Amino acid sequence: MSERQQPVDHYETLQISPNADPDTIQRVFRLLAQRFHPDNKETGNATRFRALHDAYSVLSVPEKRAQYDVHHQALRQERWRFVAASATADNEFEMEQQLRCTILEILYARRRAEPGNPAFSNYELSQLTGRPREHLEFTIWYLAQKKFVTRDDSSGLTITVDGVDFVEQNNGANAKRRLTASASSV
Repeated sequence: MSERQQPVDHYETLQISPNADPDTIQRVFRLLAQRFHPDNKETGNATRFRALHDAYSVLSVPEKRAQYDVHHQALRQERWRFVAASATADNEFEMEQQLRCTILEILYARRRAEPGNPAFSNYELSQLTGRPREHLEFTIWYLAQKKFVTRDDSSGLTITVDGVDFVEQNNGANAKRRLTASASSV
């Protein structure tokens, strides 16, 4: 991963659509701010709270939001241009298979390390894999259809028993090849 900092997606931080109305922005901010406030002993996270506050301070002011939306749209177009200009189809398939295995291994490690909090948000997975959230949608859809991952009550992604079995049976270099073979049997 490069040392250049990734641009911040305030909509992703607040887990809302760019089309969200001001009331939704405020309601979601209050909910997430309460959850991640540093004084909350169970789920407090000062870094996440600061990011939420920064996002809210931009998106709750119409002039700042309009200015940010211009930047946000340019960022989305840049991300999709990357997809359109990517390498050959064979390489794309290989990269996709590798990404699936990486996400399963991340979720497996999280389940083992933190059984009480085994989920990752799309934002966190995006940060961990270095891939924009838009590029993870197909991968997550595929893993969910295979029943290797599922969503928890707060939309966090968590590994299932089938996913754990797959990772344990296919650890290392053979995982990608077996995931492909598993896909063809569907």
